[in-house]
Amino acid sequence: MPSDVEYSPVGEGLGMRDYWLYVWLRRAAVIAAHVTGLGLTLLISLLSRPGTSLFSWHPVCMSVAYCLCMTEGILLFSAEGSPFCFKSRQCKVRLHWFCQALVLIAAAIGLGFMLASKNVSELPHLVTWHSWLGISTLAATALQAACGICMIFPKLLPLSSSPMKMKLYHATCGLVVYLLATVTVVSAMFSDWFQATVKGLAWWGFLLLPLFPALVVMNQITNAHLPRKKLTS
Repeated sequence: MPSDVEYSPVGEGLGMRDYWLYVWLRRAAVIAAHVTGLGLTLLISLLSRPGTSLFSWHPVCMSVAYCLCMTEGILLFSAEGSPFCFKSRQCKVRLHWFCQALVLIAAAIGLGFMLASKNVSELPHLVTWHSWLGISTLAATALQAACGICMIFPKLLPLSSSPMKMKLYHATCGLVVYLLATVTVVSAMFSDWFQATVKGLAWWGFLLLPLFPALVVMNQITNAHLPRKKLTS
C-alpha cells in the first residue's frame, strides 16, 4: 500500500537567497572538515617525530586511521564539498570500502607499536581512560567493518531486514563509531605525552579541532538518513 506521506528535502521552505546561502555554508563546512582532518593528521605526525621511538609511530598511525581515512571515507558521500560528488554511488561505495580498510590496517599497526613500546618499557597496559577508549574504538571499528562486509555480501548472512533498513543501521552505527573515535582522539590530548608537547592556547586549539569534523559528519548522516518535515498529500 503506497504511503501518503513524503519527506521534504533539506532547505524546504527557505527563500531562494536563504537556500543558496544555506547550501554554500554547508559546502564550506564540508571543505573545512576535509582541511581540518588532514591538518590535524599532519600536525600530530610532526609532533610525534616518527622514528624517534616505538611509541612515536602510534599517534601517527592512529591519526591517519581516524582523523584522515575514516573522516574521508564518510565525507566522500557528501553532496557538498566532496571531490567525488560527481561520481556514481557504486564508485563512492568502493572508495568507502578502501578508506575503511585503510582505517583497520593503520589502527592495527598503531596498536602494535603501542604494545611493543609498552613491553620494551615494561609498563602496564590499559591503565588510562584513553587506552580503554582506544580498545573500545578498535573493537567497534572491527564490528562495523564486519557489518559492512555483510552488506557487500548479503548471502553470507541472510537477514530479514530490508536493504534500506540495513543502510540506516550501518550509517547509525558508523556515526557512533566515529563519535567514539573522536572522544578517543580528544582523550589523547590529556595524556602526559601530549600535554608535555603542546601547551597553552595551542593545546586548546588542538582540543577543539577534532570536534569540527565530528559535527559535520553527524550533520551529514542525520540529514541523509533521518526523516525530516512531513508533507501530507
